[in-house]
This record gives sequence, C-alpha cells and structure tokens, in this order.
Amino acid sequence: MSSAGTGSAGHPDVGSRSSPPVPVKGAGSAGTGSAVRVRLPAQLRELAKLPTEVAVQIDGAITQRSVLDALEREHPVLGGTVRDRATGRRRPFVRFFAGESDLSNAAPDEILPAPVCEGREPFTVVGAIAGG
Repeated sequence: MSSAGTGSAGHPDVGSRSSPPVPVKGAGSAGTGSAVRVRLPAQLRELAKLPTEVAVQIDGAITQRSVLDALEREHPVLGGTVRDRATGRRRPFVRFFAGESDLSNAAPDEILPAPVCEGREPFTVVGAIAGG
C-alpha cells in the first residue's frame, strides 16, 4: 500500500488510511493540562505503530516545542525523527501545519493557533516531498 498521495486538507502523507482519531479529553481545560491532537505521516505511524492521530498531554503553553516534547516523551521511538536530537531544530523535509497554515518556520515557542489548542484541529506533521 503506498503512502504517497494527498491526504486531508491537501497535505501529502496524511492520507485516509487511518484508524479513528484518539479521543481528546479535557482539551482546553485549565489547570489539568490540555490534550492536543497530533496527526502523523505514514512513515512515523508505521515506525511507532500508531494510528493516524494521537493525543498528547500538555501542561503549560501549547507550542510546537511543548507538543513535540510531549510526542517524543510519550512515544520515545519518535525521538530524533522530527527534530534533530542535538539542536532541537526541525529536520529538513519535515513540515508542521495547523489547518491550512504552514507553521514550519514559526518560532518553536510561539503559541499554536486556537483551533489546535482547543482540540478542534490537529497539529499536523508532514513528511515533505522533494525531487526534480
């Protein structure tokens, strides 16, 4: 089965071959942390044996850094796949989206858009495609 193609919202590698999303409980609730939905590309799903979408628990500000820290903490096999282990910088050919907004070049500590923070939309990690 090929993972190439266009998935939801026109993003490559976030195709429809998926399990139901992991339920998000307590998204946006103050004091107890928030569950943030994270959508992963096929390559990372297969590596970590995860469904298309997972929920990670965030205490404090919901930023790219806090979401990726939680993702790597809850699923250690993903450590170093999205960000360089030494520098913490996004790997080349990996992109981040909130809805249709490309967040790949946003500051890692910038608060994510409200729909992601409130659990209405996922934070999407996309394996970018390159070639000529």
